Amino acid sequence: MDQHLENELIKSPEKSEISVCPGSPYPLGATYDGEGVNFSIFSENAMHVELCLFDSADDEFENIKIKIEEVTHNVWHVHVPGLKPGQLYGYRVYGPYQPHNGHRFNPAKLLSDPYAKAIAGDMKWDDALFGYEIGNGEQDLSLSETNSAPFMPKSIVIDGSYDWEGDKQLKIPYHDTIIYEAHVKGFTKLHPEIPEEIRGTYAALAHPVTINYLKDLGITTLELMPVHHFVSDWHLLEQGLSNYWGYNTLGFFAPDSRYSSSGIMGEQVNEFKDMVKELHKAGIEVILDVVYNHTAEGNHMGPTFSFKGIDNRSYYRLTKEDQRFYKDYTGTGNTMNVPLPFVLGLIMDSLRYWVTEMHVDGFRFDLASTLARTLHETDILSSFFSIIHQDPIISQVKLIAEPWDTGEEGYLVGKFPPGWAEWNDKYRDCLRDYWRGAESQLQEFALRFTGSPDLYKGDSRRPTASVNFITAHDGFTLHDLVSYNKKHNEGNGENNEDGEKENNSWNCGVEGPTDDPKIIALRNQQKRNFLTTLFLSQGVPMLIAGDEFGKTQHGNNNAYCQDNEISWLNWENADHELREFTRKVIHICKDHPTFRRRRWFQGLPIKGSGMDDVMWYLPNGTEMPEESWNHDFAKSLGVYFNGNGIRCVDYSGNRIKDDSFYIIFNAHHESLQYSLPSEQCGDGWKKIIDTSNGFIGEEEELFDPGSSIDVQARSVMVLKCPVN
Repeated sequence: MDQHLENELIKSPEKSEISVCPGSPYPLGATYDGEGVNFSIFSENAMHVELCLFDSADDEFENIKIKIEEVTHNVWHVHVPGLKPGQLYGYRVYGPYQPHNGHRFNPAKLLSDPYAKAIAGDMKWDDALFGYEIGNGEQDLSLSETNSAPFMPKSIVIDGSYDWEGDKQLKIPYHDTIIYEAHVKGFTKLHPEIPEEIRGTYAALAHPVTINYLKDLGITTLELMPVHHFVSDWHLLEQGLSNYWGYNTLGFFAPDSRYSSSGIMGEQVNEFKDMVKELHKAGIEVILDVVYNHTAEGNHMGPTFSFKGIDNRSYYRLTKEDQRFYKDYTGTGNTMNVPLPFVLGLIMDSLRYWVTEMHVDGFRFDLASTLARTLHETDILSSFFSIIHQDPIISQVKLIAEPWDTGEEGYLVGKFPPGWAEWNDKYRDCLRDYWRGAESQLQEFALRFTGSPDLYKGDSRRPTASVNFITAHDGFTLHDLVSYNKKHNEGNGENNEDGEKENNSWNCGVEGPTDDPKIIALRNQQKRNFLTTLFLSQGVPMLIAGDEFGKTQHGNNNAYCQDNEISWLNWENADHELREFTRKVIHICKDHPTFRRRRWFQGLPIKGSGMDDVMWYLPNGTEMPEESWNHDFAKSLGVYFNGNGIRCVDYSGNRIKDDSFYIIFNAHHESLQYSLPSEQCGDGWKKIIDTSNGFIGEEEELFDPGSSIDVQARSVMVLKCPVN
């Protein structure tokens, strides 16, 4: 081991001496108290721990190294008087290097604080970042003695004070929520009306141009792809790519400095807070896509940045047969050891910090099934869910699960506990199949359109447990969904082997770009079909940024590594007609509680007979008989929503009434004549949406009950009867 890494205090030439106090084990992390900084870090298996202080982010070695003498319940702590916010630091942790026993301690490696509130800059990839010698025949069983400090981003002490000006969480009810999934950088990087110096940053999302756009579109809730400080994979950088999405976390408390326009030495924290505050002023919530299931350290051949060197056996799930290897339920190489109390505590502390100190309004949990795992199997009654349910802070914000992972029994759609919403991929797949004309049963379409009661109704959950989406960050954009049958991921450098192979897409006759006006018109019509169905469905709609104006990734359905024009929103080429159509259909959704019901339809929603809040019809105007629900060839149906049958009251206790609506879905390749419902459903109907020609408004013509109306092939028609 290098002599300069021996366990001793290294005196800075600028500081002849430094005094320390025992400090406190809590709170964990680095806490400035006005007189100095308290440092606290958990490690159950370490032999001793050193706090390393740096004067510059580029320092090769620490200027001061302090052996931490105090240990309380496996928490190492020290208070250093005189230190101030802006201080750079890290840790070196001593203990056995025994991979077969799960230990990977290596004091040659500078380690990032798991509780760091800010991290200075990006990783500088080098062999020194690995705990073993790269190229050694024993691979990770060897020990690297090379100092990693020159290449590691340093943790930063911050001053948590901030003037929130009375800001607090908005607490928009789920049934009033319109989610918009966006990437901090990609959303504004090419925006011509945003000042160039702040494009792609938190400040750009707080800019009036961004806020006015979101408000005009009708967005209530901005869901940001990962902003926790993350690492871009070395193999991607060597190919001229990068980890654009950010599902590769290093710091669970630190906003990523790459999205900061004001600086990387802690300024990113206040810039993030400024963004949240400005969005809140506009009535827009902020929820974060969070990745607590794994970290950036990979498998046994991965680097040592933090957790692996602090206490590998505690922080990660290891295989029982040989603790050299990691259980991988995430497809990333490792899995966080959530059942361990201190690891679970780290996650809870992080969530609570982002709510109380950063004022975010909720979270979307990546691969949330991993967090439900006990020893191996998934368990929705696990300690993770129990603690969240009992927590008076975390339980009161939006909690959205991606309800699957890559392991056995990991698919948990419809199985999360009350209080949680879920990404509903059954909705996505059903709607895609219906509109591409695949063999699918109308019964499932009706279930998905009415909030998926087969998934969520049985355990006291509401229709809003279903987060409905057609597209998301992973997969085709809406434009590509109607333009490509196959993925085209050659630019990712994996021979087009990455990304989902089955996309339930239809290119409308030609693969990719075309000049054929008929195909272009059909593709535009299909986009309108998807958007109309999405925003008129019961549940919580989620739109991915750019789908409202035709964003394309040129067939790439896994653009995780494309930090370039493939992923960034191209505002110059926006389809303004589609954007305006989307805006109007969102506002129809927001203006009418019929489409935002808090409660289920009465009885079985696919049974029309005897129900007065929802009825289902055949083209001839008769109610849908039982046998028609299971026909694979059936492509068309009508649904009646009774505005007098909402059976809810508003916040003042007044009964909610709305207009009644008749919605006709025709996925058939030919037009159909539809008979409108009898006068008991309404005394006259006005067309407000026709996706065949892009009409959205309110026609003057009044259609009589029982009259016939022509519904074009592959289209949606929506008619309204004013409330009596």
